[in-house]
Amino acid sequence: MRTIYQLFEDAVARHGDTALTIEPDGRRLTYAAAHELTERLAGTLTALGVRPGDRVAAQVEKLPEVIALYLATLRVGAIYLPLNTAYTGSELQYFVEDARPALFVCSPGQEEDLAGRSPDGVSFVSMGPHRTGTLFEREDAPPAPPVAVEPDAPAAILYTSGTTGRSKGAVLTHRNLASNCATLTEAWRYTHDDVLIHALPIFHIHGLFVAVNMSVTTGATMHFLPKLDPQAIVDLMPGSTVLMGVPTFYTRLLRHPDVTAERTQDMRLFVSGSAPLTAETHHEWRARTGHAILERYGMTETGMMCSNPYDGERRAGTVGPPLPGISIRVVERETNTELPAGEVGSIQVAGPNVFREYWNMPEKTAEEFTDDGYFVTGDLGVFDDDGYLSIVGRDKDLIISGGYNIYPKEIEELIDGHPSVRESAVVGVPHPDLGEVPVAVVVPHGAAVDPEEILASIRPRLARFKQPRRVEFADELPRNVMGKIQKAALRQEHAALFQQAPTGPKS
Repeated sequence: MRTIYQLFEDAVARHGDTALTIEPDGRRLTYAAAHELTERLAGTLTALGVRPGDRVAAQVEKLPEVIALYLATLRVGAIYLPLNTAYTGSELQYFVEDARPALFVCSPGQEEDLAGRSPDGVSFVSMGPHRTGTLFEREDAPPAPPVAVEPDAPAAILYTSGTTGRSKGAVLTHRNLASNCATLTEAWRYTHDDVLIHALPIFHIHGLFVAVNMSVTTGATMHFLPKLDPQAIVDLMPGSTVLMGVPTFYTRLLRHPDVTAERTQDMRLFVSGSAPLTAETHHEWRARTGHAILERYGMTETGMMCSNPYDGERRAGTVGPPLPGISIRVVERETNTELPAGEVGSIQVAGPNVFREYWNMPEKTAEEFTDDGYFVTGDLGVFDDDGYLSIVGRDKDLIISGGYNIYPKEIEELIDGHPSVRESAVVGVPHPDLGEVPVAVVVPHGAAVDPEEILASIRPRLARFKQPRRVEFADELPRNVMGKIQKAALRQEHAALFQQAPTGPKS
């Protein structure tokens, strides 16, 4: 098995003069230049004391240099740990204490603050645009040779949360990353000739381990946008071939009058994932552009598991059949008995894409796998007679907003700490742009409370995408006979909060 790093070196040998990234200002980073930078950063990591098996954490803005940092980490046999740029200092503290990275790469000016919150033994360096920051002050370090790694050695840790509120570090191996990349490259016909519009973050599976991995291993080019910018995406469509996004990308692009069949005629593939795509968006996109969005299904612990076909019917409301080499079954939750097509059950998956373990959580790891080695996803789904899987719900109260996972327990604990709050429940409600957004239902301590006061109290400790869009008040939270809060009733009660007002007929 060739690792992601080895496949990158293969691409450099074949396509050294090709642009790996093109930034909005026109700056281009070729494969040859990216390889040179990767070699130098690998030497810097080694000079800073990073050894095989060490963790290298990164919380930096989206830059082409971050791709070189990721590849350099793999080159020296260390473990890459990307972190959401929206995480606050108090949130980061948990990740640093749990993963104990040897090196933490942050944005310039943050080193001192982060070091003051962190345990001993963690070194902090910075990385900014145009190769600024303290990480680049050690460029005189001699290049470090590639370290041979076992296929099942850890390559990365991505943190994912559970409803208990404690984040879990999913350990992904070199085999996990390389096998999933190879499967997707074949399934989606991705080649050196592709030009990807990359507007996703690079701290999660979709933006990094799907979009970037597929590009650096094939010699493809990425238009590297710092964030979702519908106008920039529309402007780049002529001459580009692929867009990978979350449903929010497509709902916002559909508002743009220039999204037409003519504008998208050079594009061959539109991919959507990380959250459910509505059938309405699927049909409207096809009517406007002539392209059927390819929806797929994956998660942090598994990479991509299912995909609608490249050739063949892409069915709205489904995530397609399992990808080659990956086994998915839908089972009855209590008995673990596999269910036939048409029956809803718990989704379980096995294959070379499935993560190795949760970092430092052997008991939790054991709980999430069946006796015969299947990972229990926590999602509920149903196969149709043709083998297409539909996701119909979640066992847990996960909220997916704009492609980001939000776990209510974390928000509830902060709200419940407010002196005027007796208890709270956070639920996801439908939103026309983001899919769903968190809403807090609060039971106050008698006297009236200002909703803004509650929101202001949690803002410094919570990433912006996790912050509730509304606070609603209730005298009591609905409960069943066992005393469990009935979140389904709350979701139903507040489902219309963000519905758009009906509009008259178009002229």
